[in-house]
Amino acid sequence: MTRTAARRRRRAEKGGFDRRLIAPMILGSILNPVNSSMLAVALVPIGRAFGVPPSQTAWLVSGLYLATAVGQPVIGRLVDAFGPRRLYLLGTALAGLAGLLGTLAPNLWVLVASRVLLGLGTSAAFPASMSLLRAESDRTGRKNPSGVLAALSISNQVIAVVGPALGGLLIGAGGWHLIFGINVPLSLMCLVLGAVWLPRATPSGGTARIDVPGMLWFAGSLTPFMSFLMTPAVAHWYLPVLGLAAGAVFVRRELGIAQPFIDLRVLGGNVPLLATFTRQCLAYTTSYAFFYGYSQWLQEGRGLSASQAGLLLLPLSATAVGVTALTGRRSRVRGRVVVGALVQCLGCAALLLLRADSPVWLLVVLSAVAGIPHGLIGLANQNALYAQADPARMGSSAGLLRTFMYIGALFAAAASAVFFRGGVTSSGLHAMAWLLIGVAAVFLILCAADRSLGRVGTTAGDTAPGSRPKSRVDGLS
Repeated sequence: MTRTAARRRRRAEKGGFDRRLIAPMILGSILNPVNSSMLAVALVPIGRAFGVPPSQTAWLVSGLYLATAVGQPVIGRLVDAFGPRRLYLLGTALAGLAGLLGTLAPNLWVLVASRVLLGLGTSAAFPASMSLLRAESDRTGRKNPSGVLAALSISNQVIAVVGPALGGLLIGAGGWHLIFGINVPLSLMCLVLGAVWLPRATPSGGTARIDVPGMLWFAGSLTPFMSFLMTPAVAHWYLPVLGLAAGAVFVRRELGIAQPFIDLRVLGGNVPLLATFTRQCLAYTTSYAFFYGYSQWLQEGRGLSASQAGLLLLPLSATAVGVTALTGRRSRVRGRVVVGALVQCLGCAALLLLRADSPVWLLVVLSAVAGIPHGLIGLANQNALYAQADPARMGSSAGLLRTFMYIGALFAAAASAVFFRGGVTSSGLHAMAWLLIGVAAVFLILCAADRSLGRVGTTAGDTAPGSRPKSRVDGLS
C-alpha cells in the first residue's frame, strides 16, 4: 500500500471528510464560471480588434454555453459510470488546450471554436466534484456536508462576479488574449492536483452500459433549441421543430431501455428536483442578462473602460462573498431563495434609474445589491439538488443543473441580442430591465409556492447516504 493510500485509509477509519479533495474540486469547478464572467468585459475589445458587431461577438458567449449545456449531463453520466478522476483529468487537459487555441486565434471564428472546446473541457469538474462529495458523504455517514457545499458554492458563484474585475485587469495588462491564456496555468494546476489527490476507485456504476445513442439524441434535441436562442428569428422556425422531433425520439428511447442516459421515469416523479431545475433556469436568465447587459452598458452607455467596468463590479463580488460566508453552513434553503428572488426583483428595477450621466455612487450601490442574490440563490439550489437527486446519478443530475443554468444564460444572450441590436444604449437597457423584472417575479412566485423547499436541510427532508430522496413524491403547493 502506498503512503498516500495508507493516509487515506487512516482518515477513512476516523470517519472524516478527506479535505485534500477540496483543492482539486474547487479549482476545477471554477474554470467554467471564471471563463464565463471574464468575457463580460472583453466583448467590446474583441469586437474592436476583429472589427465585428455585438451580434457576432455574442457567439463567444453562446458557443461556450451551448457546449456546456449539452456536455455537462453527458459527462456527468460518464462520471457516474467510470468515476470522477478520469473525466476530471481529461476535461481539465482539454480546457488548457482550448485556452492555448484562444490565445493564438487569428480571427473571431477560431476564437469561437476555442470557447466551444473550453465549454466541453470545463463540463467535467462540477459533476466530478458532486460525485466525489456524495462518495465521501456515503463513506463518512454525514448526510449533508454543508460546509463543503458552501465552499463549492463560494468558488462557483463568487468567482463568477470576481471574473469581470480579473478580466479587466488582464485586459489592461496585456490585452484580451490574456483572458484565454490564463486557462493554461489553471489547467496545469488542476492536472497536478487531480493526479495526486483524486481517488482511482471506480464506482459501482462502472460496469453499467453507457447509453451513447441516448446521449446523441439528447444533444440533437437540445442543440437546435439553443441555436434558435442564439439567433432568434422567424426565418429560423425549423430549429425548434427539429428539436421537438429529436426530443420525441429521445423520450421514446429513454422510456424503452433498461439503462437510459437520463431515467425519465424517476426524474419525472421527482417534482422537487424538476422545480429546482426550473428555478435554476429562471434565476440565471435574470443574473446573466443583468451581468452582461450591465457590464456592456458601463462601457458603451456610460463610456467607461474595460478595466473601470471590471472595478465597478467588485462590490457585487464583495457582497456575494459576504452573503455566502454568512449563510453557507445553513442547510435550509427556502428563506434564502425567497430573499434572493426579492432582491433580484429590486436590482432589475434599479436598472431603470440608469442614465448616461449616472453618478458613480449609484453604480457602486447597484453592484453591491446585485451581489446578494448571487450569494444566496446558487448555493440554495446546489443544496436542494444534493438533497433531492438520486445518489446513484449525482453526476448526471449535477450536470443537468448546470444545463439549466446555461439555458438561462442563452435566454439572456438572446435578450441582449434583441435589446442591444442597435447598440448598447440606456433605452435598450431599460427595455431589458422590464423583461428581467417579469422573469424575477415568476422566479419569486415559484420559490414561495414550493413547499418541498421547507424540508431541505431538515432531519425529515435530508436524504440518507445511499438511499433515494425522501422528497421524491412531494409536489408543489
